[in-house]
Amino acid sequence: MIQEYCGVMGAYDFDGGDVGFDLYHGLYSLQHRGQESCGIVTNAYVRLNTVKGKGLVNEVFNKENLATLKGNIGVGHVGYGTNEDGNGIPPIVSRYCKGTMTVAMNGVITNYDELRSGLEQRGAIFQSLSHTEMIMNLIAVARTQTHSAEEAVRVAVSQLKGAFSLIVMSPKKLIAARDPYGFRPLSVGKRRNTYYFTSETAALDVIRAERLFDVKPGEIIKIDENGVTHYDGASPRNALCVFEYVYFARPDSFLDDGKSVYRARVDIGGELFREHPVKADMVVGVPDSGLHFALGYSYASGIPYGVGLVKNSYVGRTFIRNTDEVRYEAVSIKLNPLRNAVEGKDIVLVDDSIVRGTTSANLVKLLKDGGAKKVHMRIASPPFLWRCKYGTDIPDRKHLIAAKKSVDEICEAIGADSLGYLPVDAFERIGLSLKDHCAACFTGEYPDGK
Repeated sequence: MIQEYCGVMGAYDFDGGDVGFDLYHGLYSLQHRGQESCGIVTNAYVRLNTVKGKGLVNEVFNKENLATLKGNIGVGHVGYGTNEDGNGIPPIVSRYCKGTMTVAMNGVITNYDELRSGLEQRGAIFQSLSHTEMIMNLIAVARTQTHSAEEAVRVAVSQLKGAFSLIVMSPKKLIAARDPYGFRPLSVGKRRNTYYFTSETAALDVIRAERLFDVKPGEIIKIDENGVTHYDGASPRNALCVFEYVYFARPDSFLDDGKSVYRARVDIGGELFREHPVKADMVVGVPDSGLHFALGYSYASGIPYGVGLVKNSYVGRTFIRNTDEVRYEAVSIKLNPLRNAVEGKDIVLVDDSIVRGTTSANLVKLLKDGGAKKVHMRIASPPFLWRCKYGTDIPDRKHLIAAKKSVDEICEAIGADSLGYLPVDAFERIGLSLKDHCAACFTGEYPDGK
């Protein structure tokens, strides 16, 4: 499974109401972006209230601890990659000579080691390997040399390289910043007199807030008692990760100033058929990531769309031994073929991507064990050929099956009767220009040229 590292949300109520429950409901909508830890910190007249821990949103929060989240300013976070002892779970809270600071981030800092080393040489003490904690230290140092929290954020982010959407809470302000390329999404919404920052617009829908606009690449936005203030920053080019449309974002979210994730996925499915047509009896999407691509393939081809795999919605994370037999069992715990639907049929199976190939092989085997005559695999993204250095869990080339095998060889390895990938130029045809998106994991062309 490919993982995104986190999702963030912030809220500022000008009427003084508590924002804790809004953040809680918003984090539910962002749960797909991080499932190992979550947390909310609220600010009640300079007093911070914190609830966070390892686990899912419904495991960490309950009626009792949510009632403690008083305050009209707040920050929430869901994420992957926590330390074993739980240190470094965002939002990260600090108390220093200028008061308090709370930081949450979605992304990864590629010059983390260099910046952390510099801070340590100046006497900084770290409790974790968290990139968010390092950013917090950078901002704290900058704040002692500047006149405002927003100026300190500007100084700190000017030193960062990588992909990040950042939310910072000071005693009286909520500040958002986005990296100069805009690799990670960050939107702004409003309900009555409360403003929100969020990784995805679906979180705004849940709390009945209106989407206003996106934070621009390189931009810093401050919300305080005086209103909303924008600070433009330098942006070499837009480079939102195109995989947001393929996998990360919820289908009911809107990205890039209003582009529908659902519409993009249906259009990708149509492009898949036009590139790789095949005669078959039914189109099946891998739950949940392949469903809307399968719909698009079905619409374009006229082949009926059907449910061929049933997902067990109650399966959480599984920890498995490194054997093919146990991997197959792990897949079958989560997915089971619907024998009455697939038996005796030629199936088009649509999924979002192939990384190592193991999961695809197990999916093909599941359907054939369920009675399918043929399984034609269609992949809604180009072959992964290069690692992602901006925070997506796409490994080095030695672990990518497409970097070692041809399409025909991959097809044979996964046991499919045919295999077709989405070509890179198909993104252009559905309105996702690669001039405005990062597709380095497919092309090897990194937006920062490194």
